[in-house]
Amino acid sequence: MVRTACPKIVCREAFCGRQPAPKGMQLERLDQAWVADITYIRLRNAFVYLACILDAFSRRCVGWHLSHEMTTSLPLAALRQAVLARHPGSGLIHHSDRGVQYASQAYVEQLKQIDAVISMSDVDNPYDNAKAESFFKTLKQEEVYLKDYQSFADAQANLMVFIEKVYNVKRLHSSLGYLPPAEFEALYTSRPRS
Repeated sequence: MVRTACPKIVCREAFCGRQPAPKGMQLERLDQAWVADITYIRLRNAFVYLACILDAFSRRCVGWHLSHEMTTSLPLAALRQAVLARHPGSGLIHHSDRGVQYASQAYVEQLKQIDAVISMSDVDNPYDNAKAESFFKTLKQEEVYLKDYQSFADAQANLMVFIEKVYNVKRLHSSLGYLPPAEFEALYTSRPRS
């Protein structure tokens, strides 16, 4: 694999030529494809950063982490949480933008350990990661913009409630037949397989 001058960053060009996913891809099952992204959240006197991983099929947030810094450890913690929660099989497609955190050696190695297929957005094409962007829009409109977080702990506690108890369990999604992600997954896993 080609490396940049910094030995901890895998050259993003190494991922060029891979078909971006999940855009245009037929999603048929849970843990077929995950989408990952990072956003910022304003506290009273600072910013914090939130990394999330969504199952592209069910829209469920399967991993997330909040941090004061936007380093590789931020999305790596979200990835580890998702892997522990879901135990994805070989061939999972992991899609992200081309941020240096997702191209870092540590992040790529973690994806290799679970035998994931690495997919990154085309240059200047944010639409490849539309499901993650849509999640952040919902999170900000229905949670973040309605609160005045006093501290990191305040933001973390409120985000945990929104992600784990509202978005994943109660919030309806038109793309899921007006079901919340957890209910959609329960129905999917309970249906007879042909």
